[in-house]
Amino acid sequence: MDMSVKWPNGARCAVALTFDFDAETLWLSRDPSNARRPGTLSMGQYGAKVGVPKILETLGDAGVKGTFFVPGWTVENHTDRAEMILKGGHEIGHHSYSHAWPDPDAPEKDIEEMEKGLESLKRVLGVVPKGYRSPAGETTDELVRQLDKHGFLYDSSMMGDVNPYRLPHPDGGRQLVELPYHWSLDDAPFVLFSVKTPRPIMTNSHIREVWQEEFKEIHRWGGFYNLVMHPQLSGRPSRIALLREMIAFIRGFEGVWFATCSEIAEAWAAQEQR
Repeated sequence: MDMSVKWPNGARCAVALTFDFDAETLWLSRDPSNARRPGTLSMGQYGAKVGVPKILETLGDAGVKGTFFVPGWTVENHTDRAEMILKGGHEIGHHSYSHAWPDPDAPEKDIEEMEKGLESLKRVLGVVPKGYRSPAGETTDELVRQLDKHGFLYDSSMMGDVNPYRLPHPDGGRQLVELPYHWSLDDAPFVLFSVKTPRPIMTNSHIREVWQEEFKEIHRWGGFYNLVMHPQLSGRPSRIALLREMIAFIRGFEGVWFATCSEIAEAWAAQEQR
């Protein structure tokens, strides 16, 4: 089965370097009582204070663009960092308002998170996002309806393929481009640790092997590689080195196209229509 995609300029593989800039929302949305735990919140603060600037520096040195999915709360409380992302020429996508996990039994909350987050992006940054990623990769039929209603180009919350595909609409409406990801290409399962939810912290060599082996086969297939990172995790010193090493590794293959998610979604939609 031929799964290759006709990417621009004859590229064999499209690569998206994506970053979920959750900051403190990652911890506040999981447990509101964390508002009284400054040690826990400091992990999210690190992502804004150190992680984002170091990631931007690394991307700038490599001459590649990334896509940052940013909750509205983060935009309001770390405006300078969000502005740094835009000044670097990177894309900002929608990532809810407070990083609350979507709830299929509470569609009104999905609508509130969508609209409040959109308002923050537009008011604070002047950004009308083309793409959306749901917190923790969870989504609902109501969220899909909201993405259609607000005219989004793409979603990046699903895992239904390796290559982009059309996101089914629950009511038969407009189908967005879906840019799928997978937990194996997300840094969180490997390094997201807290005292209340402990898990092993994997070495760079372990993560590198998973990420590189996945890339080699996706490149062989001729597909789409969607790497998901979080500034408070991949912004740590050794993880910045891993990001730098991954960019160099990927560049060692022929026919690689680094692009923002919106560029990839637009290119895939264009080749779909040929």
